[in-house]
Amino acid sequence: MSDSIRLARTDTYEHTISGLLKKRADLFNEAERIRDRMAEIKNDIGALDRVLGTLGYTGDLDAEMPRQKRQVLFGRGQLTRSVLDELRGATAPMTSREIAQAVVAVGGQDARDRKLITDVTRRASKALRILREAGEVRSSVDTTGNVMWMLRTLRC
Repeated sequence: MSDSIRLARTDTYEHTISGLLKKRADLFNEAERIRDRMAEIKNDIGALDRVLGTLGYTGDLDAEMPRQKRQVLFGRGQLTRSVLDELRGATAPMTSREIAQAVVAVGGQDARDRKLITDVTRRASKALRILREAGEVRSSVDTTGNVMWMLRTLRC
């Protein structure tokens, strides 16, 4: 009976690699379709808002929106700890965006996700400003106007 069962074995994993590459391409295409659909929906909402305004609606459209669940990206104090960890390991001052990209990458998320990076950059910038007020980090502006962050050096 063992002659009738034949296991497929390869040393190169070419079939697996090919299948994974196809799945990856399919997921990217699906993400693009979803992005396009989101843009269509936003355009449709804008058109509805304009029609409502034309018809004389004067209420607050934002108040009419259903509440959305708040997306929790970091636990309490987690972002601040991550920012400080990145600055401790840095060999040179870093921008808020560089810090955000590093934090996202360490967290196992996709550092290529622009929306995520923008959101984390905004949050990291706020955390850095609070840390600056507490005297834990300092900032300077480089020649191109970017704010550069570093740990405050201890004076003995």
